[in-house]
Amino acid sequence: MAVLKDILYGVSLLEVSGRTDVAIQRVVFDSRKANSGDVFVAVSGTQVDGHRYIDQVIDKGVVAVVCENNAVEVPEGVTKVVVDNSAQALGIMASNYYDNPSKKLSLVGVTGTNGKTSTVTLLHRLFRVLGYNTGLLSTVENKINEQIIPATHTTPDPIELNKLLAKMASEGCTHCFMEVSSHAIVQYRISGLKFKGGLFTNISHDHLDYHKTFDEYIKAKKMFFDGMSKSAFALVNGDDKRANVMLQNTKARTNYFALKTPGEFKGRIISNTLQGLEMNVNGKDVWFKLIGRFNAYNILGVYGVAVLLGEDEEEVLTALSTIETARGRFEQVVSAQSIIGIIDYAHTPDALENVLTTIADLKEGEGQVITVVGCGGDRDREKRPKMAEIACKWSDKVIFTNDNPRTEDPQSILQDMAAGVGPTMVKKTLTMPDRKEAIKMAVAFANSKDIILVAGKGHEEYQEVNGVKHHFNDKEELINMLNILQK
Repeated sequence: MAVLKDILYGVSLLEVSGRTDVAIQRVVFDSRKANSGDVFVAVSGTQVDGHRYIDQVIDKGVVAVVCENNAVEVPEGVTKVVVDNSAQALGIMASNYYDNPSKKLSLVGVTGTNGKTSTVTLLHRLFRVLGYNTGLLSTVENKINEQIIPATHTTPDPIELNKLLAKMASEGCTHCFMEVSSHAIVQYRISGLKFKGGLFTNISHDHLDYHKTFDEYIKAKKMFFDGMSKSAFALVNGDDKRANVMLQNTKARTNYFALKTPGEFKGRIISNTLQGLEMNVNGKDVWFKLIGRFNAYNILGVYGVAVLLGEDEEEVLTALSTIETARGRFEQVVSAQSIIGIIDYAHTPDALENVLTTIADLKEGEGQVITVVGCGGDRDREKRPKMAEIACKWSDKVIFTNDNPRTEDPQSILQDMAAGVGPTMVKKTLTMPDRKEAIKMAVAFANSKDIILVAGKGHEEYQEVNGVKHHFNDKEELINMLNILQK
C-alpha cells in the first residue's frame, strides 16, 4: 500500500484535481488489470491509447487517473492528474511505488545494435565469478543470481521492470546488468531508473520499421546517455564512428574502449582461432574462450565496466578468461565428420557480416562456408536485400529461409532478400522456406572441415507464424541433422 502523492514524486504535473493523500493499491496501465483502489495511467501506446479506457477503469473502482488530456472528466472522489507525458510518468511512478529499487543496486545499462545480450550476459557471469549477488535483464532471459525468469521483451514494461529490480534488491543483489533497447528508451520504459553507468556497443541498420529513419534510431540510443547523471559513467566503443554523438549531451563521466583508436580500455588481438582469442588488454596478454573480433569488443566493454565499477583489473581479466559465450551467440557444434556448425543470433546486416568475416578469418584449408539465413516478418524491410548480399559475399553456398515470418507472407520476405543477390551470386543460392528443411539441406551439402552458419534466431525457442509460436530451436535441429549424418 502506498500514497498517491508519494508515487507522484518527481513527476512533472500540469494539473491535479482531487486528493493526493489517498491510499493506492497498485499502479496499472493495462485497463484489463485495473481493480478497486488502483491508480490508472493512461498511456498513448503504439497500438492502443489508454485514454479510451478511462471510463471503464473508473467503473472498476480506480481511485486516481493519470492522463495527458485535461478535458477528461472523472466523477467526484476520483483524483485526476494531468501530465505532459504519461509514459514518462508511468516509469517514475513505478519506480516510486517499488521504493526506487534501482538506487539500491549498481545498475548498468547496455545499448547498441549488436552485442547487447553478449555484453550483459558476460557482465552477469563475471560478477558472479567475482562473488557478487547479481541480476540480469536480457533478451534471452532475466536472472537473479542463477534463478532464471523468462524474458518476453528486451526491456520489460516499467512496472514489471521495477518489480524485478525490487526482487533483486530484496534478495541481496548488489549489481544488475540490463539490455536497453531503442524501443524501451523512446517509450520511456527506463524512465525513473537510476543508472550507475551505461555502455554503447555500436550502431548499424536496424528497427527502421519502428524508428522510420536511421537518424531517429541514433537519436533514440543517444537519449539514454542524455538522461544520465554526472555521478554515472558512460563507456562507448571508440571505434564506432557515432561514439562521440552518444556523448554530446551527457552529464556522465565519459570513457572509451577500442581496438583501433585511443581509449582508456585498449585492446589488441594477438591471435584469433576457433579455440579462442588471445588479446593484449591494457598491456596484459590474456587468452579468452570467446571467439572473433566482435567478441574482442565485448570483452573490452565488459572489462571497462568492471573497472569503472571499482573492480581490480587483474582479477577481472583472470575471471573473464574462464567465461564462455552467451547462448545462441557464435555457439559451436562439431560433428563426427569434423563439420563445424555455428548458431548465431545475427539478424542485422552488420551482425551477419561480423559473424561471416570472423568465420572467414578462422576457416582452415579449403572448407566451404554454408549459410542458412532469413529475415523476420513485419519488421524493417530495407535490411533484407543487404542481409542477402552480405550472406552471398562471404559464403560459398547460401540457403534463404524463414525466420519468424509473423503475419507477413514468407514468399514476400524471400523476394525482398532475393533483390540483394547480384547476377554473379545467384548460382550459389537456394531458397527453402521451411527452416528445418533448410538446415537439413545445409548439412547434406557439407563435407569435413566445412562450416555451417545458421543465423538469425540464436537462442530463440520458437518460429512465429501468423501470431502463433511453434517450438523451433536452431541448435537442436542442427545437432539432430548432424547426428543423422553421423549414422
